[in-house]
Amino acid sequence: QVQLVESGGGLVQPGGSLRLSCAASGSIFRDNGMGWYRQAPGKERELVAHITSSGSTNYGDSVKGRFTISRDSSKNTVYLQMNGLKPEDTAVYYCHADRYCSRRGCNGPYWGQGTPVTVSS
Repeated sequence: QVQLVESGGGLVQPGGSLRLSCAASGSIFRDNGMGWYRQAPGKERELVAHITSSGSTNYGDSVKGRFTISRDSSKNTVYLQMNGLKPEDTAVYYCHADRYCSRRGCNGPYWGQGTPVTVSS
């Protein structure tokens, strides 16, 4: 069964840091692009950061320079390092695996269950 399991969310003060982790089933990690999205109450889900299978990254404008996405193939895990957190970063953060197709077939997209992040003093 394909799974994305997030961890690392919680309560942090403004200016603080958190690192989110997303552990993926091996079959959906090696070749799939991976991303972090977030959804705040009353708002649409938005892209936070994305990393391709080759390691190229892109970020949402509101987090550029503060957040860093990375992946560790040996652990089938993607990370989101969040520094300089602001109250407006408060949201549920979701891990996402892109759809990937090869001659053997296709898999994805997949979503994790989400991990809440609250930035408040």
